[in-house]
Amino acid sequence: MTESPSASALPQPAKKHSRGVLLSWFIGFALLAYALDQLVKLWVTSNMVLGQSIEVIPSVLRWYYITNSGAAFSIGENFTWVFSLISTAVAVAIITQFRKIGSAWWAVAVGMVLGGALGNLTDRLFRPPSFGIGHVVDYISIGNFAIFNLADCAVVGGVILICILTLLGVPFRGGPRHGAAAADSAAGESATGESATGPGAAGGNG
Repeated sequence: MTESPSASALPQPAKKHSRGVLLSWFIGFALLAYALDQLVKLWVTSNMVLGQSIEVIPSVLRWYYITNSGAAFSIGENFTWVFSLISTAVAVAIITQFRKIGSAWWAVAVGMVLGGALGNLTDRLFRPPSFGIGHVVDYISIGNFAIFNLADCAVVGGVILICILTLLGVPFRGGPRHGAAAADSAAGESATGESATGPGAAGGNG
């Protein structure tokens, strides 16, 4: 009589991270992005004069202290308050949706976006000329590209990671990848079918 497949041979459910672990990744990367951005901005505003440029790597990288009342690439410079509202809405949406995250990688990605959004929102709320319409401090200049800051890097990096996770089929709520889940399900059905129709199945020659 043929024995049925052992439990270890069957597809196992993906290990889920605890809420505490996910919260640690989420808060950790959000704080890292926010703190690094604000510390560098503090250094720039304390040690450089507005408009000053310091070459770091010739023709590649330089510190260039400017302020930006608009969004990335100086878009919408006359609508600073709109970007303040958008940044606030993004931050609130991320925080309220966190409870649905079941993947550590998604927690990292969303945490990066939150930290970056809060970094620039802090500038808009508390820097001159007044509350809600403050100008964002930018300081990174690469070649002839736009001047930006670490908060922008965190947001863009988080969005890129979100796109990669989506393309790889990593679910927002955790669990196995979409493709892997389908393969595991098919493997499980195949194993069950073989067990039922094998030599040891009921009605077989014993």
